[in-house]
Parts: sequence; structure tokens; C-alpha cells
Amino acid sequence: MATTKTASHQGEAASGVTESALNELFIDELKDIYWAEKHLTTALPKMAKAATSEELRTAIQNHLAETENHVSRLEKAFESIGEKAVAKKCEAMAGLIKEGDEIVAETEKGSITRDAGIISAGQKIEHYEIASYGTLRTLAGVLGYDEAAELLEATLQEEKNADSKLTEVAESSINQNAKNERK
Repeated sequence: MATTKTASHQGEAASGVTESALNELFIDELKDIYWAEKHLTTALPKMAKAATSEELRTAIQNHLAETENHVSRLEKAFESIGEKAVAKKCEAMAGLIKEGDEIVAETEKGSITRDAGIISAGQKIEHYEIASYGTLRTLAGVLGYDEAAELLEATLQEEKNADSKLTEVAESSINQNAKNERK
């Protein structure tokens, strides 16, 4: 497979690394998760507002602060590889956010069942992010983007922690209480 240098990858050209299909895939996936994180900064406040449980609301608000940091970290990752931070619509995240909105719309306001649904939607989002950041971190390592790999690893760990926190909140009382809730 032939590789070519492009003007958009000046950092690589300067270091003698040539453009590769894998590098293009990495950048494309980075743009994808950048879009996803930016859109989560508007979706998470809506989820927090819809939550009934203070514990769930706090968990979502805490993760919102982390998500804002994820956006900044992605911008640093782009910079570290000599790329401009550009978002490309992430169809998967758009669908997951839409699903979360539908769960809120279809459950009763103030119900614990709504909280169980919000947790379900939130964990689907976290699992998508965990898969994305794990793949990106690995690709960054293969491509020799050590700084980007470190940045992506830090976010990966925070996404895993957010997923664990949602599980903890669900198992502490929400799922059991929702089981007993009547329509």
C-alpha cells in the first residue's frame, strides 16, 4: 500500500512519518469522539434535570465536568499530532442521545423508573465511549502518538469510572425501588 504525505499532517512530514490509512482512520475516529463529547456537554444537563434521585443527578453533574475536560483533552490530542480539532458527526452518539431523550419522554416525571431508564441510557453512552477511547488509545500507541495515547488513556479511565458509578447508583436502590413502582 502506497502512502503519501499531506499538508494537513505537517507534524508527521517533519518527523519523516508518512500518511497511512491507519492514521487517517485514527484522525477520523478522533473527530467522531470529539463531536460526541461536545454534544454530551448539552445532553448531560438535560439528563441531570430529568433525574429524580439526588444521587443520580450528582453523578451526572460530576460527569458533565469531566466531559468538559474530555473536550479539552481531545483538543490537546489533536494538537499533539499536528491536527486542528474538528468535529465530525458521530451517528452512534446522536442515536444514543436520542434514545436517552426518548426514555425521559416515555417515563413519568419524578419516577424512579425514569432514573433507571436514565442510567440505562447513560451506561450505553459510557460503553460506547469506553470502546472508542480504548481503540483510539491503542491506535495512538501503534502510530507512535505517545502524548495522544496518554491523554486518551486518562479519559478512558474516567469513562470506566463513570460507568462504575452509574452501576453503583443503580444497585444502591434505584433498580429495586423502580421494581416496586407502579404506573
